[in-house]
Order: sequence, then C-alpha cells, then structure tokens
Amino acid sequence: MTGDTYLTLSNNGEAVYTEKRSKFFAFAEHVEDEESAKARVAALRKQFYDARHVCFAYALDFDGERTRTNDDGEPSGTAGRPILGALRSAGLTFALVVVVRYFGGVKLGTGGLVVAYREAAAAAIAEATTEERLVMGRLRVEVPYADADVAMRFIREGGGEITARDFSAEGTTLTVDIRMSLLAPLRERLAKILSLRFLDETDKE
Repeated sequence: MTGDTYLTLSNNGEAVYTEKRSKFFAFAEHVEDEESAKARVAALRKQFYDARHVCFAYALDFDGERTRTNDDGEPSGTAGRPILGALRSAGLTFALVVVVRYFGGVKLGTGGLVVAYREAAAAAIAEATTEERLVMGRLRVEVPYADADVAMRFIREGGGEITARDFSAEGTTLTVDIRMSLLAPLRERLAKILSLRFLDETDKE
C-alpha cells in the first residue's frame, strides 16, 4: 500500500504450470477476510480431492501485513512461502493464491518445488486483473440545524461524501465517508463549529 491506496484483484486468474510431469493448478482471487479465504481453500480441496497437495497463501489488511501460508505436506517453506512471495512481488493484499499439485512421479527437490510453486502462483496472478482501491475513513457528527449548512459545506469542500443524514428535534446527524488522508484535515475544520459533536470514527474499506 502506498499512502491511502492499496492494490488487490478485481478479477480472478488461473494458470497451469508443469514441471517434470507434476502439474500445478494455480488460482489467484480477491478475498475480503480470513473466513472467505478459508472457505475458498476448503472448496478447492473438495474440488481437487484426489490431489496430493493443496497449498496456499493469502495477504490481508490495507498494508498486506496479515498473512498466512500453508505447505500442505510439502517440505517446510517450499510451497506457501514462495506463493506468498509471488503475492508480495505483485504488491497485492486482500488476495489469496491456491496452488494444487498433482505429483508426476519425479521428485523435484526443495529448490525445484520453491521455483514451481512461485512460478505457478505468479502465472495465476498475471492472468488476474489488479485494481487500485482507496482506503476510506468514516466519521459521524451531530450538529444543530442552525449550523448544519456550514458543516455540510465544510464536508463537501473537504472531499467528504455524506452517505446518511438522520434528523432529531435538536439537529441532524451526518455520516461521512472520506479518503483516509483527508479525514484528519476535515475533522480539524469541523471542530471549529463549536456546536458540532463527533460521535465516532472507524476505518472502512
């Protein structure tokens, strides 16, 4: 991730890599969270029930720092880590790569496995479509009706989008989505409206 943007996959990619009669079927996909990654791996294990190894790696969070790898019976570090390396090389997050191996009868050795899993993963990623997305922030403010127009003008001028507006007897509550890098300056400007109150603030994709 650079600044308040991150790179992920908008369309899935698939590839087949062959090395000394072993076949590697690779799948690169966007995932929102750990649960969806696990569910996709489970589905591929079921689909390729007769494969010897179903190895994977994924990266999550806006900075791609939350990761998991699995060698699924291959020698330690020869499958999951090279797959993660391919994800890292592509600068991807919120992304999963699964590589299914059918053994061809000839051992590849640890070096050969590392290369095969890395190349299969990279090939699937190359077939996918990448997309740069913004890291967005959200804030909610409560402001009396008398100052609502000023608050909404500040929000528009600050690059925010009012996504919800709730009314009460005292005033209005505004839900604002805004690019993360613009959130702090907008909050600082809104704070100048003394009658305005901040309700909460959270990160959102």
